[in-house]
Amino acid sequence: MVDKNILLELVRMRMPYGKYKGTILCDLPEFYLAWYQQKGFPEGKLGMMLSTLYEIKLNGLEYLLREIRKM
Repeated sequence: MVDKNILLELVRMRMPYGKYKGTILCDLPEFYLAWYQQKGFPEGKLGMMLSTLYEIKLNGLEYLLREIRKM
């Protein structure tokens, strides 16, 4: 089970660099996350967040994030 605090951060945290700098993590396109999955996610918290988001999107669980975003 995913920690609810991680889900909260996915709808609040912004991408700190790159093409999507400033984009809220949950708004990153799936193809970008798939690219990271192939390349290797960054170390640390950001990598864990992107990896979690990739799994959420890959498995069609984005409704979880939409519900949290409404809060």
